Amino acid sequence: MAADAVLDALEYLKIHKLLLTTAESCTAGAMVALLAELPGTGEVLESGYVVYSPQAKQRLLGVSPQTIERYGLTSEAVAWEMALGALKDSKATVAVATTGVAGPEPQGGVPPGTLCFAWAFAGERLAVFTRSQRFFGERADVMRQGAHYGLSRLAHYHQRWLRGETA
Repeated sequence: MAADAVLDALEYLKIHKLLLTTAESCTAGAMVALLAELPGTGEVLESGYVVYSPQAKQRLLGVSPQTIERYGLTSEAVAWEMALGALKDSKATVAVATTGVAGPEPQGGVPPGTLCFAWAFAGERLAVFTRSQRFFGERADVMRQGAHYGLSRLAHYHQRWLRGETA
């Protein structure tokens, strides 16, 4: 995803009057940083959480210790709870969450480059969409690819939300 795709995400947020919050673990705030490079981000960005440790995910976003224990930190279930926690604690109407293993080594049997995403939308109804994706390259490349991917899929999942889909 090139810089114009980040611009596309920014414009999409503006056109649809969406207010974004992020809950980033393995992307370490890269989604917010990419958006912040562009003028006009202040109109659509409410907040961004960087929550690396399990304790931070629990304390700041309300991720259940049982979810972490049952599914692992790199799971769509944890991303789901991170996105909902970010929405709950903000005025945002959309949240994007990331959790995963950027690398270079596997973690808990999870291959490097495995990232789990959640896109949550609030409004007349609440819906969360999740997806896991594997990226390749050095750690920094995986983080950048994950941040781009999270932003690039926002419009797709928002359109599904608008159609009334729930997952």
